[in-house]
Amino acid sequence: RPHSLNFLSRRAGMKTHIFIDFWNFQLGINSAATPTYRADWQKISPWLIAQTSAAVGRTLSFEGTHVYMSYSPNSKKDAPLKDFAINVLSRFPGMQVSLVERKAQSALTCPTCHKSIDICPHCNSSITRMVEKGVDTAIVTDMVKFAWEGALEVAILVSSDRDFIPVVQMLATKGYKVVNAHFPPTGMNLASACWASIDIRKGLTELARR
Repeated sequence: RPHSLNFLSRRAGMKTHIFIDFWNFQLGINSAATPTYRADWQKISPWLIAQTSAAVGRTLSFEGTHVYMSYSPNSKKDAPLKDFAINVLSRFPGMQVSLVERKAQSALTCPTCHKSIDICPHCNSSITRMVEKGVDTAIVTDMVKFAWEGALEVAILVSSDRDFIPVVQMLATKGYKVVNAHFPPTGMNLASACWASIDIRKGLTELARR
């Protein structure tokens, strides 16, 4: 049975932070599990710490889990998710949630006349595209900040986004270990750049909400 976080935290070990790209993680679950599957967020950090400790071959000191979630401020569908992040996730021991507002993207443009298309020609509804900006930057900033402050020796990065490869490579040159947790075969480029990788699919049964 995986060790509890409290047990790991009391032992001298390599300082470890977990960085979770929420939507990347959720999309991975959607593709790897059944539509009714629900992850138990209280189990995720202990499982990742146990898996990483085995991969590194050292005891780890759990320093915190950081979840990065984007949302649309005017979306009724995102309101329950924001409430879950603030009132549930952020209350778990050692877990911090960073909420990033999605920004409106510039309107579509006609390739012929180059005029913007703000209204749908079929239903006359306004066209607004919201894009996720800032999540990757926030994760990279925190990884580098903790490393430079001496608060991190091992980073567990839960994502399949290859945009993280440069920061992984930079941290590796300074002696920091980045372990990637993802859903193969997605994200193999990032996994290959990291010191080690974890297949989250193998833990879905353990991580399921009961």
